[in-house]
Amino acid sequence: MSSRDDILTRVRTAIAGATPPEPPPRDYQTTTTDGLDAFLDRLAHYDATTHVIDAADLDRTMSTALGSRKRVIVPDGWTAAVEDPLTDDPPLTYDQIDASDGVITTCALAIAQTGTIVLDGGAGMGRRVLTLLPDYHLCVVRQEQIVSSVPEAIAKLGATGPTRPITFISGPSATVDIEMTRVRGVHGPRNLEVIITTTARDERET
Repeated sequence: MSSRDDILTRVRTAIAGATPPEPPPRDYQTTTTDGLDAFLDRLAHYDATTHVIDAADLDRTMSTALGSRKRVIVPDGWTAAVEDPLTDDPPLTYDQIDASDGVITTCALAIAQTGTIVLDGGAGMGRRVLTLLPDYHLCVVRQEQIVSSVPEAIAKLGATGPTRPITFISGPSATVDIEMTRVRGVHGPRNLEVIITTTARDERET
């Protein structure tokens, strides 16, 4: 018998008949009262630009937000009007994506408590790289897509069995070096703009 076998035999003997530990409690809070106001507060903390509009005003608001940006990537499944968009079919090269003026996407859902936008590569979101290389990301979120907490978001994503890479975006890309100097755009867009559409006009627009 090797030393390894001897050790494993002793371990098995020592734990034989031991009572299995009780499973840890899983009854922690999974929802909060956070909603649109909390989501906007978190986005403001992240220095993201936000707009709360009626869905009927989406095209006008997008046009104003894009301004002089003309070479904007539009993933498959996007339905709103965009003038002369860059499509990802056939797939754009990394150089083409990097040279674009930005990207417009929808989202799978958003998390109020953390100010996070979740992408799952579905219709209107496209490949993950489309939101990593451009310097500007404009994301359209429907108010009904906002959930209160991370556990609630995970539960909703799990309901359909997520099989694609999931991207969590909490504000523009930023990092802090050892001297506590904040640098934006290291691993994603430096500029994040979010349009939240509601069914009734909400005058809170920043």
